Amino acid sequence: MSFFIKESGKSKTKNRKRTVAEKSQVKKKIKRQRNEEIESDSDESENERKVDDHIEASESEEETVQEKRLRLTKLYLSQLEEEEREKNELKEIDEDAVAHRLKDEILEQRGKLQRKVAETLVAPSSDDIRILRGHKLPLTCLVVSSDSQFIYSASKDGAIIKWNFETGKKIKVIAGGRKGTEETHIGHTTHVLALAISTDNKFLASGCKNKVIHIWNTQTMDRIHTFTGHRDSISGLAFRKGTHQLFSASHDRSVKVWNLDEMAYVETLFGHQDSITAIDSLTRDRAITAGSRDNTIRIWKIPEESQLVFKNQSGSIDCVRLINEEHMISGGEDGSVAIWSIMKKKPIVVVPKAHDNLTSSEGGLPQENWISSVAALHNSDLVATGSRDSFVRLWLCGAGYRSLTPLFNIPVMGTVNDLQFTSDGRHLLAAVGQEHKWGRWWRLKNAKNSIVIVKLNRKGEM
Repeated sequence: MSFFIKESGKSKTKNRKRTVAEKSQVKKKIKRQRNEEIESDSDESENERKVDDHIEASESEEETVQEKRLRLTKLYLSQLEEEEREKNELKEIDEDAVAHRLKDEILEQRGKLQRKVAETLVAPSSDDIRILRGHKLPLTCLVVSSDSQFIYSASKDGAIIKWNFETGKKIKVIAGGRKGTEETHIGHTTHVLALAISTDNKFLASGCKNKVIHIWNTQTMDRIHTFTGHRDSISGLAFRKGTHQLFSASHDRSVKVWNLDEMAYVETLFGHQDSITAIDSLTRDRAITAGSRDNTIRIWKIPEESQLVFKNQSGSIDCVRLINEEHMISGGEDGSVAIWSIMKKKPIVVVPKAHDNLTSSEGGLPQENWISSVAALHNSDLVATGSRDSFVRLWLCGAGYRSLTPLFNIPVMGTVNDLQFTSDGRHLLAAVGQEHKWGRWWRLKNAKNSIVIVKLNRKGEM
């Protein structure tokens, strides 16, 4: 018992002394713990404040994006109003005109816009036709700047000429070089077969039989870059509207895609079974091509990496142009003109022997006039076709592009190798030569190698 009593007594004494001695330390520990708790709470509140600030910042950013969209929409509407004011030369804005403009743009994006233009035209007189001469050999192609200030033409002589549209004077001539000077000559040394100009008029692309594509500065006509990669003649070039994406077609049966912002090759598309003879593109990320004797038109859908194939039963397809995003016009070796819809594999309407009833051959026998070129005034009911029968024909497309009616003929002596409408639809240009752009099957001695500019007058303007 004494042992336990002693121990218990000692323990009581020690516990009592420890409590007295450490009381102040315990108080200090309690204060220290409380301070730590307060600090941790303050850290948590600081983190919460940071999260709240981040959320508020993101909300403000979302509001900023919405405000930006609203601001850009208002700016776009003000631009439309200003354009309508300039057109009408009035101080008051026609709100119906702005609404009509917006509606047209929506229909254009959907490929359903068909402006009524053809019926307002009258046949041009001889005073409405101008002729520009400067190339030594037959012209093969031409393009017009989107503001209709400049014309760029090319021919079998290898030359590219920049013209003033209003005065008809030459601004710059890049002469064709001799064979064997490809490494030193700045331009082409053989037949130039294709031209294309970007929507913003920044780049001009040209392609020739030597399998090369030159890129030019449209203002100075300095060569910026040269693309190689095709294995045969460059037969067609087209810029995607509103971009610097370039499509090229070749007799090697392939289509290549190029990015001119980076001056880089993008990809190659295969599918045609014969030489590609024409290519075109509008706003959508796709291109349309004519496959000559494989009798097909193909639409290349770039993002989907797929293609739509349209088969022609009557023969070779030599030229094709988009009317809008959903309709196209083509011409063939058999002299037929066809209108197509992307919703159908066969033509909507076909006009056989569209140019065959006007002339005869030198031997007095009827001749087949190939359709060597077609053109379309975008998003309208007006199209044009050319051959070697000394006429350019204008056509009226019926409602829904389900009919094709001749309007009138424009006298043009020679083979019409290319046709282009100006963006405002006020002029039609033709690249004319004594020979067809692809060969020398015939030669029209009375024809002049020239550019023919036709003014298209509206009823009531004369």
